[in-house]
Formats: sequence, C-alpha cells, structure tokens
Amino acid sequence: MEVTNKYIVIKHHVEDAPKQSNFELKTKAFALSVESGSDDIIVKNLYISIDPYQINRMKSYSSSQGTINFAVPITPGEAIDGAVIGKVVASGNAKFQKDDLVMGVFTWAEYSLVKEGNIIKKLESSEFPLSYHLGVLGFNGLSAYAGFFELCKPLKGEKVFVSTASGAVGNLVGQYAKLLGCYVVGCAGSQKKVALLKEKLGFDDAFNYKEETDLNSTLKRYFPDGIDVYFDNVGGEMLEAAVANMKAFGRVAICGVISEYTSAGKRASPNMLDVVYKRINIRGFLAADFLNVFEDFSTKTSDYIRTGKLKVIEDLSLGVESIPSAFVGLFKGDNIGKKIISLTEE
Repeated sequence: MEVTNKYIVIKHHVEDAPKQSNFELKTKAFALSVESGSDDIIVKNLYISIDPYQINRMKSYSSSQGTINFAVPITPGEAIDGAVIGKVVASGNAKFQKDDLVMGVFTWAEYSLVKEGNIIKKLESSEFPLSYHLGVLGFNGLSAYAGFFELCKPLKGEKVFVSTASGAVGNLVGQYAKLLGCYVVGCAGSQKKVALLKEKLGFDDAFNYKEETDLNSTLKRYFPDGIDVYFDNVGGEMLEAAVANMKAFGRVAICGVISEYTSAGKRASPNMLDVVYKRINIRGFLAADFLNVFEDFSTKTSDYIRTGKLKVIEDLSLGVESIPSAFVGLFKGDNIGKKIISLTEE
C-alpha cells in the first residue's frame, strides 16, 4: 500500500528569528511496507515535539552542532527530525510489531521510515495521555527535575527564580520547587501567563518581564534578601540580573538561552566578581546527562500527576501543516506549556 506523505523541510539556513517562509511543506509517495529481509520500521506519527533547540540545527553554524547527536545540523531540503511518538504500521524488525507504540527521533512528517537505533523506547499503554511522554514525562520533565534537584541541590525554604516560567521546562521547575517548600518567583511574557503561574501553578509571585525596564531592580524587589537558585532558560540580560542578585553560594542551572538563539549579538555577561566572591556555581547541562535518574524522576513525577500535585500544561496544534507556525511561535512567546503537534484524533 502507498500513501502521500506530508513532511516539513527548511528552504535555507535560518539566521536570527525563524519565519514561516523558512519552511516548506512537501509531499511524496510513501510505501507502507518494508522489503523482505529489511530491518526497517514504518511508523505513523501521532505526536511531534516542537523544541526551541532545533533552531541551532537549522543554522549554517552553531557551536552546539558538534556536541551531541540530537544537535547535528539540518541540510536545507532534507526532512527535519526530532522527538516523536508513533505507531508501528509495518516492521521487518523482530523487536517491533505492528501497532506497537514507540517514541524516538523520527521525521517531522505523517509517516517515518525508522531504523532501530532511532527508537528510544516502546511505550506501554498507561493511565496518562501519550503526549505526556514528549513533555512532562519526557526530556522536558527530566530537564526540569534533574536540573533543579541534581544540579541545584535545593533546600526547603530557599528562594528560587525561574525564567520562561510558563514554558515546557520552566513551569515544571516552579512546581517541583513549590512541592519541596521553596519560595518561587517566575517571569513570563504576558499578564495571561503571569496569572497562570500564580493562580494555577502555585508560584508565590510572578512578573511580566516585557513590562520591566530594569531587570536588576525588578529582581531586587522580588528577592530583597537575594536568590538561592536560578533556573535559566533565556540567558542574556536576565542571567546578568539574576547573578547580580544571587546570595553567597547561589546555584544557577543553565537549561537554555533562547534569547541568544535568535540574536547573534546578544550574549550574557554576568559580573564575574559576583561569581567569584559570592562563590556562585553556574552549570550548563543537557537532559541526556541525567538518564541515570530517569526512573526516579518518572516514578515521582507520575505520582505527582496522579495525585493532582503537579499540573500538566500542553499547547497542541493539529496537523503537519501547523508545524512552521508552531515553531516560529516558540520564539514569539505564543505557546503556554509544552508545544506539541497532534496528528491523531485518538
């Protein structure tokens, strides 16, 4: 059997902020069968994860491209891959059967031809929606959990600041911190998001950074005695202001620097005297560094969701056609929570 498969490519390398015109929707004939003796697997994609780090793969050059397999550059015209959940429709591999649910690195498409090495794991049916495995129970959740608990070593009662706090990772960091008993302030880019943080997710306070003209003074207002832990998703001026307001022995976990992804001239320059004399620990990390705590993370987070202690925030768009606008929207602050493309009515 053959179908017409829709998929997304970039027309040319992306520089600065992405635009919908950078992307192209293509179609081609796609066989829903594998050749005899082949180990190939055909997957019908159900949910596609949309993540900011992908922009660095779309650039002609980024220092991230040589660091890890997930960050390899994308050549214009070739199918883009990323974290996807799908259902096996045909398999020449004895380890995978028709109708198996799998998660892995597949193409931004309706159907993907997959090698065994690109499959991260099989997914068993569970009490939670499948999409959770791309966000709260996936690498976004692990980034929040490991970056906060493993790197920052927080203590009950400490003062925690989270940037991009309504995003896929930041909202979870804030909730983990509240569950531990910390005082938590987050920043976001709209009053709607600020209200979400305070009214639904339980942050002690939050502010709209777009309404602030002096971030240093803003953080002094919210943390008059200083910040113990800063979970950074944006870099730039926000990181500079946070470091200026850290307590002695403060910890900073650098999860992302989205403000720098789209502006080559914007780089964070924290006061290094503060770093030295306050003995501040600043550490960048990737979720893949902490696969050793995945089981602990998964067990605890599942229990928090099950008991209603942790709220799951997803932002779903429908169809492959919606991928370009969804990706561009990440850098405009359009999304609230985890951005996912749904290709299923199930």
